[in-house]
Amino acid sequence: MNALEIRYLSSCLLCADAPCTKACDKLNKPDKTIRSLRFNNYLGAISHINDSCINCDAKCEKSCVLSNSVRIKDIMLGCLKQKENFKKEIKKADISTDFCGIKIENPFLLSSSVVASSYEMVSRAFDAGWAGAAFKTISLIDIHEASPRFSALKNLDGSFLAFKNIEQLSDHSVIENVEIFKKLKQNYPNKFLLVSIMGRNDEEWAYLAKVSEEAGADALELNFSCPNMTEEHSGSDIGQVPELVKRYTKIVKDAVKIPVVAKLTPNVLSVVPAALAAKEGNADGVALINTIKSITELNTVKNMYLGKNARENFSVGGLSGSAVKPIALRFISEISANKDLKDLYISGMGGIYNFEDALMFLALGASSVQITTAVMEYGYRIIDDLKEGLELFLGTFGAKSIKELKGFNIENLKDVTERKRDIAILPKFIRSNCVGCGRCYISCMDGGHQAISFKDRKPILNPNNCVGCHLCILVCPNEAITPSDVILDKSKK
Repeated sequence: MNALEIRYLSSCLLCADAPCTKACDKLNKPDKTIRSLRFNNYLGAISHINDSCINCDAKCEKSCVLSNSVRIKDIMLGCLKQKENFKKEIKKADISTDFCGIKIENPFLLSSSVVASSYEMVSRAFDAGWAGAAFKTISLIDIHEASPRFSALKNLDGSFLAFKNIEQLSDHSVIENVEIFKKLKQNYPNKFLLVSIMGRNDEEWAYLAKVSEEAGADALELNFSCPNMTEEHSGSDIGQVPELVKRYTKIVKDAVKIPVVAKLTPNVLSVVPAALAAKEGNADGVALINTIKSITELNTVKNMYLGKNARENFSVGGLSGSAVKPIALRFISEISANKDLKDLYISGMGGIYNFEDALMFLALGASSVQITTAVMEYGYRIIDDLKEGLELFLGTFGAKSIKELKGFNIENLKDVTERKRDIAILPKFIRSNCVGCGRCYISCMDGGHQAISFKDRKPILNPNNCVGCHLCILVCPNEAITPSDVILDKSKK
């Protein structure tokens, strides 16, 4: 995808019951193609499209709810061009995996949240193709939620960069939730049901574990991580104290026969102490990360423009979405790289939107992944491109199953002290892609090492100044700069 095609894609609203596809009489599904491209499932997109778009009259564009502002035909033609240029045979890999030894059809689970909080919701997700769900945490706490309880930081196209919530646990009674579990297992015996529980004392943890197992739970997830609890000594209050993690994990393990994973909080310097404590409590695995304590909705400037009282109410809550993925990956790698935790099962979460995001978690040691924010934004339908994207990518590039990927990259993880400090990998300009915007020049001058000059709307590299930081590559809006094969030895200067 070039920059122009990406802009066309980002303008699409990803409608429900998309008018563009309803208007198409060429057996193509523009909404499916665009959605696949938006979720980086490029192989899926080129697999589905046919060349009937070439000479059509673009009824899809005329039906668009944005009044032709989405260049649907250009997107489809660009996709066809990609299909013509792709030379590999597209194949599928087996993406079945396991959760603590229990086979699941794919690695994609709903995480414990509002997206998995009723029978109707979970059943629709199962019908859509999700392998399983971590049901919204059950407890004996009397739950009362705030309204509103969500806020978001948005990208220019309106999509979520980060999402914040102050939601707590299931507001159904334990008895009501138990009936939901029984019904789910009766009607979906081959789907994986992970029940999340939270107690306040030994007795509550044991009781919740037992009733969940009796109701058909395949495994338990211990919520040591919710940052939004109004009840003291619960959620992340427990996860920050390894002794309590060990204690309550052991109590639950002694009460049930099914697998138990501890859901860890990221609101700590390192998750290793809590993971070690969970292992000492005989946990089968860990799930991480839960949301990160944050503030997003401080609207002081906007309120002042509107003449409103700038002394607004706001709350610290849990941050999720794309912005937290790098932090989640760091915590996953901490556990995978620790030799004392090598046998601990990992279910990863935090900012997963597409199959490439999931690949990163799997390559760092996770065996399954859990998703909430992307579902809240785009719906259960994202499972189509999660599954297909992973199947086609692995199969086309030589992997037969998902197991070949697990932990693939953990040995390549380097501490910053191990990185080479005396070389510079120089950038290279691709003149045919350069539009002469000068963004590389501005960033290098004001945020880099003054290694780029700008003449006749063309960037020119001064290798004597360049340190190979690659800021220019990152800011270029048109992929006109790449790393080169030129590596300078700075130790000789």
